[in-house]
Amino acid sequence: MSRSANLIKQREFRTLLFLILLFVVVGFINSDYLSWQNIDKSLKSSLLFIVLAVGMTFVLLTGNLDISVGGTLGISAAVCGTILRDGGNIFLAVIAAILIGACIGLINGFGVIKLKISSFIMTLAILSITRVVQVIYTDGKWVENIPAHVKELSNLDIFGINLLSFIVIVGVIFVQLYLSKSSKGRYYTAIGDNADGAISLGIPVNRYIAYSFVISGVCASLAGLIFVSQIGFVSTNAGAGIELTVIASCVLGGVSLIGGIGTVVGAALGAIILTSINSALVYMKVPAFWNDTISGSLLIMIVVIDALLAFNASKKAKKVRLNARVLQKEA
Repeated sequence: MSRSANLIKQREFRTLLFLILLFVVVGFINSDYLSWQNIDKSLKSSLLFIVLAVGMTFVLLTGNLDISVGGTLGISAAVCGTILRDGGNIFLAVIAAILIGACIGLINGFGVIKLKISSFIMTLAILSITRVVQVIYTDGKWVENIPAHVKELSNLDIFGINLLSFIVIVGVIFVQLYLSKSSKGRYYTAIGDNADGAISLGIPVNRYIAYSFVISGVCASLAGLIFVSQIGFVSTNAGAGIELTVIASCVLGGVSLIGGIGTVVGAALGAIILTSINSALVYMKVPAFWNDTISGSLLIMIVVIDALLAFNASKKAKKVRLNARVLQKEA
């Protein structure tokens, strides 16, 4: 019973139950929604958001925010798209994506750490700048005529499993193990939970905050590469508004906006849920103009849930500290 109770208390488990419930309920309305083809399609559609959510989780754990992911995705997709269109190989595109994301992440980290600019303001400014850079780079035109073999990468299966989905899922598992099992991985949570306490313990806070922005930037750039392989072209507004969906995915999966709480597994599940909701509305034949209303309502629910989560966590932490003091006095 205690194991079951502990499992239910896990935010990730409750998020998974909500995802299963979503498929079951919509499946009763339209049985096609429970087909393997739709489940596979939902997972493929969410891969881009999962990669973005993994990077965003690092930033959120430290108590910061990265609004620039949409712009990073856009400029990375444009650069990678032109490289592939002009005959470059996929490895060159991957290297270019990593460098672009790392550079943007370093700029964000420098502004937040050295210039003491709010992460919201800094990354919002970088979002605007990257949008302009993308338009200048593409001369205001779409990047089209991507080679067919690039677009086939997103549909490549090995032993009946989509290769890209397998890589992303394995990546999420490894990142989760790093954040939860390694001492350095737990630095991110410690910084978001209590930065002053982390400094007193000798944790290089500024360095790991910079790392978090670099990781977020690299993930956004790799998501841009996924965007190219799945969509097959890059418009001038690629990735516009995606940052809100990514943040909502993280919070839905249990990552706190004030830092110190959350996992990449939860963020990934949140991304799958939000993607599945969009497809569910189609299968339920809900008019398209309701999408924004439903998404907005969901965002409000997410913020409220996050506030309650943070309050409960703070309350439990105070109770633990109080019990420790009482035991210390009795001893």
